[in-house]
Amino acid sequence: MQDLTNGSEATVAILVDCDNVPPEILPYALRVAAQFGRVALRRGYGNHTTLANRWQEALVRQAFTPHLQYQYASGKNTADIALALDALEAMFDQRADTFCLVTSDSDFAYLCRKLRERGSRVCIVGEAKTPQALRNASDQFFEWSPDDADPDGTSDSAEKAPVKPESAAKPKAPKVEPSKELVKDLAKEANKPPVKQRPRFVVEAVSLLASESSEGKVGLGALGQYLKRTDPAFSPKTYGHSGLLDMVKTYDLLELKQEAGAGWFVVLADVKGG
Repeated sequence: MQDLTNGSEATVAILVDCDNVPPEILPYALRVAAQFGRVALRRGYGNHTTLANRWQEALVRQAFTPHLQYQYASGKNTADIALALDALEAMFDQRADTFCLVTSDSDFAYLCRKLRERGSRVCIVGEAKTPQALRNASDQFFEWSPDDADPDGTSDSAEKAPVKPESAAKPKAPKVEPSKELVKDLAKEANKPPVKQRPRFVVEAVSLLASESSEGKVGLGALGQYLKRTDPAFSPKTYGHSGLLDMVKTYDLLELKQEAGAGWFVVLADVKGG
């Protein structure tokens, strides 16, 4: 799952070939990279047309640094060269020891081999079209398809519309006092416990992390760290739970197991058909 070098957490760099993959792949790539350690470098590479149109919103929303590369001549992909050079620089400067390259371009196979020769871990997140040459050059390949796109990750939460000032000529409506029954109903609604939600991404996180474990399980603490890496604002209280343990207990697709001296572990439940 995650690498520990000299007792410290592994540092991950996500480098995206924006000219080669769609922006919908980005949330999936972040979830994949977060299992290996702390994501320190987030960069997207592309030409002016790519970064100014399809990728602009996605890079801004996910806090990626855009790296704009102008084409000095027709047919020359300068963004690929910039990505490769930055990857090598990050490796030599020891700013990252794990690299997640988001691309389906086999031209990066040589970069993968050079990074691995120097002791770095390399994973590729690409589409089904990714050639075998690139898949085999990495430590792990993760295939993304449009079906994996997160509908909730394509837009931020709705913002409140600005309040328009009332026209000075508009007469003010008479003030109406709420009835006692209405006050009681509002008080009851306010005292109701929050609705407990079960977001799907928790099950996906357990599935991903457990698949990397020989025992098919993930520690509750490791699961919490992973969810924080993918979304720094994550909190079980947002979904109506007092904590992560309380949250996991509500899932039909997950099971909790407690081991003496080792704490809680989460596994995928065995779903038996009728």
